[in-house]
Amino acid sequence: MIEVKNLVKTYGSKRAVDGVSFAVQRGDILGFLGPNGAGKSTTMKMITGFLRPDSGTATVDGVDVTADPVAVKRKLGYLPESAPAYGEMTVGEFLSFIAEIRGFRAKDARCTQVDRALALTHLEPVRRQTIETLSKGFKQRVGLAQALLHDPPALILDEPTDGLDPNQKNEVRALIKSMAAQKAVVLSTHILEEVEAICTRVIIISQGKVVVDETPARFRARKPGARLDEIFHSLTRGDL
Repeated sequence: MIEVKNLVKTYGSKRAVDGVSFAVQRGDILGFLGPNGAGKSTTMKMITGFLRPDSGTATVDGVDVTADPVAVKRKLGYLPESAPAYGEMTVGEFLSFIAEIRGFRAKDARCTQVDRALALTHLEPVRRQTIETLSKGFKQRVGLAQALLHDPPALILDEPTDGLDPNQKNEVRALIKSMAAQKAVVLSTHILEEVEAICTRVIIISQGKVVVDETPARFRARKPGARLDEIFHSLTRGDL
């Protein structure tokens, strides 16, 4: 569903992404990890067509993102870091606006998609509230709702549980897990518990390169009881 081959992105003299390759099948939840500045968000932005790679390719359901970025966006749901939205809009207005952009021009079709997204993300109580008045956790859920709105076959989620309380985190994880059988999911996170709870595969990048690609069980066995930042530090030093 998602195939990445030798992606490269350079900013000035810094190579942020350096030959990253991996594939994600329908039914996979890929935990995409790495220390700050490792190249995670840059890689995700290239897969989604928000950044053009210097070289390499990324395809979603067989469509090359550099050849047809609009077609790729139709097949993807993307939750970027910080979940940007229009603060002056209500939650319902914003999701209706996104639905129209996504091609749901008829009112009935638009309302159906919005109602579904609100229900999935438990946002009905704040439907008529402006986004700028929401807590960080609710704003994050609005971002997740817009990613799910058109029921895409692939999801790219950058820190989807950031800012949520423990109960909300569990709800979002359960939602992602329930959808995974029909979708390919790439999930960036800094929470080891999240990797263990829902991911079927783990990839770690460091300094723009893939340094780990394995199952969560094998990943946990590298350094039992360690925090994620300790594991990153050990990988950087070459201890693992």
